[in-house]
Amino acid sequence: MYPVLVFDIETVPDVAGLRQLYGVPDTIADREIAERAFHRRRQASGNDFLPLHLQRVVAIACALRDRNSFNVWSLGAANETEAGLLQRFFDGIEKYTPQLVSWNGGGFDLPVLHYRSLLHGIQARRYWDLGEDDREFKYNNYIARYHTRHLDLMDVLSMYQPRATAPLDQVAQLLGYPGKLGMSGAQVWEAFLAGHIDSIRSYCETDVVNTFLVFLRFQLMRGLLTSEEHERELDLVQSTLHRNGANHWNEFLARWQRNSSGR
Repeated sequence: MYPVLVFDIETVPDVAGLRQLYGVPDTIADREIAERAFHRRRQASGNDFLPLHLQRVVAIACALRDRNSFNVWSLGAANETEAGLLQRFFDGIEKYTPQLVSWNGGGFDLPVLHYRSLLHGIQARRYWDLGEDDREFKYNNYIARYHTRHLDLMDVLSMYQPRATAPLDQVAQLLGYPGKLGMSGAQVWEAFLAGHIDSIRSYCETDVVNTFLVFLRFQLMRGLLTSEEHERELDLVQSTLHRNGANHWNEFLARWQRNSSGR
């Protein structure tokens, strides 16, 4: 099972890219450029969710379970450059070769990371190994959809059927876990414009812990954890968050207690 790295990203419109693609002068404010892009997207597709290659990464949160501990954190400092965040993420894969776990990581997070890494010239040899360096990676690699070196829980649980997918927030709450706290992905852009990057990072961290909790239940369902092992894993997560003592973890734990008591 170990090491397991659960990850999640938060993004905002790539205003610099939009300026370049559409020849927008520097006199136009970032908010206005994004609004124009949202409007164009609504006209084309009926929603304002921008294409993945026009998303800029502003936060990457990770939860790492190794043999001895559980840790959760946001990569880099709050003012870290996008390139710095990307390189830190792929350097971690280079160092640990973990099993990656995500919720919709194959449909959103990893493609965004691919496009942004291409833009910044990020090197990630281990991540992109398709068997050239390690023969074990020929079929079970981070890019393969139907293997578990990267396990996209949403994709697997829905049997790879778009009509069967479910939101992490609702699945987590149905299982008695906290679900999303503080904001939703749709609110990240406004929070970013207001300078609330710390709130975005905290929100991203709670998402990776929700994902890890769902992953533990998935492992229990698969028979890879016994009921006793599953309970010990939950205790480890709770004790780790208690020791951290940050406000978002106190709220997370309180919500967890309320939701689990209703199950």
